[in-house]
Amino acid sequence: MTEEKLVLTQEWDKVFPKSEKVNHKKVTFHNRYGITLAADQYEPKNVTGKLPAIAVSGPFGAVKEQSSGLYAQEMAERGFLTIAFDPSFTGESGGEPRQVASPDINTEDFMAAVDYLSIQENVDPERIGIIGICGWGGMALNAASLDTRIKATLTSTMYNMSRVNANGYFDMNDNPDARYEMKKGLNAQRTEDYRTGTYTRGGGTVNPAGAETPKDLPQFVMDYYLYYGKGNRGYHPRSGNSTDGWNKTGTMSFINQPICQYTNEIRSAILMIHGEKAHSLYFSKDEYAKLIGDNKELVIIPGANHTDLYDNYKFIPFDKIESFFNKYLND
Repeated sequence: MTEEKLVLTQEWDKVFPKSEKVNHKKVTFHNRYGITLAADQYEPKNVTGKLPAIAVSGPFGAVKEQSSGLYAQEMAERGFLTIAFDPSFTGESGGEPRQVASPDINTEDFMAAVDYLSIQENVDPERIGIIGICGWGGMALNAASLDTRIKATLTSTMYNMSRVNANGYFDMNDNPDARYEMKKGLNAQRTEDYRTGTYTRGGGTVNPAGAETPKDLPQFVMDYYLYYGKGNRGYHPRSGNSTDGWNKTGTMSFINQPICQYTNEIRSAILMIHGEKAHSLYFSKDEYAKLIGDNKELVIIPGANHTDLYDNYKFIPFDKIESFFNKYLND
């Protein structure tokens, strides 16, 4: 399969400092639908032989220069070969139109990352894990339920994007009438987009240009602003959550294409971490309740909100994460 030629930024443009303990390079690989994905690869320095490997993606609407790259670089410092990749239709990866998502294609993106890692000369194909952050936590569970090559999965501050799109936050709109009205609006938007030949964007961070922020925002929306907002700690110009958001119809397929249907059949190891004060904690609690086996664990981080687990070393339990992957990628 011929990969699309992507134009990749070569200078360091992450929102976190570059580590001198790892080697870094840009790589590309393709998924089963022919979309070429861009990734940052991190390798521990002065290590030889075949390494355990981890593919990382998320949060939803973010890019590899943000949280996923931070996790990938940190785990490379701890002895793993890692890649942080932009999902299809986002960041430096291919796929048109831009800023859309798919429960199928984005699950496939994780499996394509496993394809890539499995054939690297310095990777042990029997020791591959994945990390999914926020909305890509749900996709990681979905991939783990399908891909038996994945030996261990970490979800961090996980969202189930099918559930939140179909039911709204906290399942407040989980009824046929609410879903019908939502679908009417989305389909009207489809007609308008086709008429105008463009895709209307929606979402993104409140006041990304740095204007005064409204005072009546829900706390979790403010938490997103404090991470993604222009000039704030996680802002990146290629991130949809940092700029003008997703296409308004970009996540429409999640409404009636649920992910995580067979998480109760996952035999490989799962570690789920979530903040005690995160608005999204119910997603991890409910998915964890479906898991079976003595190689599954949910760790709730005291005092942490949803975005604390994006980049806050005070809350991200990297020692626990390292121990988890060492255990299950070295059996």
